[in-house]
Amino acid sequence: MKKNILISGGTGFVGRHLTKLLVANGFSVSILSRTKKENTETVFYYTWDVEKQTMEEEAVQKADYIIHLSGANIAGKPWTSKRKKEIVASREQAAKLLYVTLVKMNKQIEAFASASAVGIYGAMNGRAICHEEMQPANDFLGLTCQKWEAAADTFEKVGIRTVKIRTGLVMGENVGFLKKLAPVFKFKLGAVLGSGKQYMPWIHIDDLCRIYLEAIQNPEMRGAYNAAVSDDTTNESFSRVLAKVYGYKLWLPNVPSFLIRLVLGEMSKLLLTGRRVSNAKIRTLGFEFRHTNLEATLKDCLVV
Repeated sequence: MKKNILISGGTGFVGRHLTKLLVANGFSVSILSRTKKENTETVFYYTWDVEKQTMEEEAVQKADYIIHLSGANIAGKPWTSKRKKEIVASREQAAKLLYVTLVKMNKQIEAFASASAVGIYGAMNGRAICHEEMQPANDFLGLTCQKWEAAADTFEKVGIRTVKIRTGLVMGENVGFLKKLAPVFKFKLGAVLGSGKQYMPWIHIDDLCRIYLEAIQNPEMRGAYNAAVSDDTTNESFSRVLAKVYGYKLWLPNVPSFLIRLVLGEMSKLLLTGRRVSNAKIRTLGFEFRHTNLEATLKDCLVV
């Protein structure tokens, strides 16, 4: 009988790619969704309501593993006080619902893997290389990730092997920031943002999904792991390579930082700051990143 993996946030970009990989590797997948969808032979859908703290308990009952991807898009709307609370609550309350249901049913699973982000190291610039043992930052991004991971740690406290994946910028076809940048650069209007010195740790969607598969299959994997290529890409180098992929050299001046702050407010930190991160910890487990060349990755993810 196939082992079952329950995914929260499974209908999103990462969840859809991850589901395909898990099914290809012999697992069945259950997906928690706000609306009911039609089941297939290997993918089952269950409804849940995080705000009301309710869910179809069968999803947990049949699970051998849980992967927690659910959470409000951190770049989806301006960071008002209300939105900040929504971003944090969506992560904490979703994990709480999974945990409470698990305990209520006296259900033991083999592992719990939760999304996190390299934002735990803070919205700031600097040359320091961030590794998993570093203290989290005390700004909004750092505190959000701390609470995200603390919610995951409740599973560890009841004896469930818990893994936290601190994800960089996810590269994939027609997704996220690439989807927004591509038209601008395609029409030769791309430019460096601010100083351009801010680091942009990134990861190809295929490698990210393979890390989650590793988290499920490798009993030695426990705790936090950075999921990003350690190539020291900055916004300037990223912009130049992206322009090259579209067949030209950057010609416009840098977009001034003050203008980005004026338009985006506090959320501008997502564009104007970035940390260097180390992926040495996951590589010591024998994991190898297959996509480490930025130009090749961009060509793979964009319709040029």
